[in-house]
Parts: sequence; structure tokens; C-alpha cells
Amino acid sequence: MKKIKFKSVINDFGDEWDKFDNENVNNIQLKKIFNNYFKIFPKKFLNKKKIGIDIGSGSGRWAKFVLPKVKKLYLLEPSNKAIRISKKKLINYKNVKFFNHEVKQIEKIKLKFDFAYSLGVIHHLDYPEEAFKLVRKKLKKNSPFLVYLYHNFEENNFLYKIIWKLSELFRKQISKQSFFLKSLVCDIIALLIYLPLSKSSILFEKLNFNIDNFPLSYYRNKSFYVMRNDSLDRFGTKYEMRYSKSDIIKLFKKTGFKKIKISNKRPYWCAVGYS
Repeated sequence: MKKIKFKSVINDFGDEWDKFDNENVNNIQLKKIFNNYFKIFPKKFLNKKKIGIDIGSGSGRWAKFVLPKVKKLYLLEPSNKAIRISKKKLINYKNVKFFNHEVKQIEKIKLKFDFAYSLGVIHHLDYPEEAFKLVRKKLKKNSPFLVYLYHNFEENNFLYKIIWKLSELFRKQISKQSFFLKSLVCDIIALLIYLPLSKSSILFEKLNFNIDNFPLSYYRNKSFYVMRNDSLDRFGTKYEMRYSKSDIIKLFKKTGFKKIKISNKRPYWCAVGYS
């Protein structure tokens, strides 16, 4: 992916966080999503003696749950627009420091961290291995790195994979459009596809059907706001990679991480490795 294209990816996400700053999401629902991401993260690293870094911090929606627990949290985010939004959201916190840089510039921060996390970011980079290596170098020995990476549906059935392949054709066309147009299209997708499919999965769940292969069942208990946000995140991005469990383990091991653990709960895949 050429640099100019990556710059457009950064701008797209800046526009996304400008539209979806998550201020309208029920805090209980957002905390539940946060807890799902951090389910496998070692809680002993979230204390008032620890200094961590949020890599690709976006609007700061996850940082606001980490900040009350730690000594200091650094937010690394390449989008100017997203940084402005997160500064506004986190204005009451004195233990936060913002860096308007991408992962390649993480070495500009002159200290090592007790922990790091990156949720939904590295699968949008064309240099995931380099990103992992750079993060590991900035961590103290035996410190955890939590990531959320898009899965490749290895555990789903054939029909599910066919549906996803078809959706990829739409993503590649939608993501090329202006932000206004693709934002509008993604709102329509959320209304006509995400909402009815996710809510209908509730009925099948009550009838004791296994809904693991039911498209968008993950959103059955999520608000329409979250669906709209994730629809744009899914169909609005120009670049993404997807990983199997073995891919993630290889990525961690190849870049020097150890004691790798992958969550067996949604969202897939959340994984943690130690420097």
C-alpha cells in the first residue's frame, strides 16, 4: 500500500471518529464492549504504578476506561482530527499524554512502557510485522501487548464465508467514494442489513439454535449507533487484513513475543503476548 493511500486511510478514520465520537453510546454498553476486548488482559498491569500506551487511540473511547486505573497513558494516533476529539473527551484527565504519530514513529517517545494495547488498528496497516517489532522494543521485559485483529472466519461455515466474500466486493467499491457518500451508504447498510439480521438472531437464539454462523449475530445486543459505526468501519476502509489463530501466533512469535494467548470469546481475535 503506497504512502499516499495510507494517508487517505488515516483521513478516513479521522472523519469516522468525527462522526462517531461515541459520546452518544450508553456508557454501560461501551464498558461491556471494552471488557470483552480486555477479557484476557492481565489486570495486575492496570494499576497506579503502571504507564501504558494506546496505539491507534482514535476517539479515546477505550482510553477513558484505562486512565482511571493507571499512572499514565500515552495515546498514539496519526489522525489530527481524532486527536482533537480525544483531547476533548479526556479533558478531565491529567494522566494522559497525546502523540499525533503513526506506529512507525513510536520511537519518538523516549521511554519504555509497562503495557500496550491496539484494538482494531494493525489490521489496517500494510506493515503489521514491523508494527509488532516496534511495539515490542518500547515495552519493558515481560510486559503485555493486547491486540484485536480481524479474523478470517476460519471457524465459520462455507455459506458464511461466501457471504463475507460477497461483502468484500461491496467494501472495495464503497470505500473508494467520498466520505459523505460512503457514510450515507454505510448508514443504509446498518439499517437494512445489520439491524434486521442482528435482531432476528435473537429469535433463533431463544429457539436454542446455534447462532455462531448467523451473520451479524454479534450485534444482537448492540445499539443502532454501534451498528452504524461498525458498518462504516467495515465498508468504509480502503485497506484491511484478516488473520487466523495460527497467523496471529506466528506474528507474535516472529516479532519476539512469548506466552501468547488468544481469546475464545467474541470479538475475534483478541490476543495478548509478552515482550
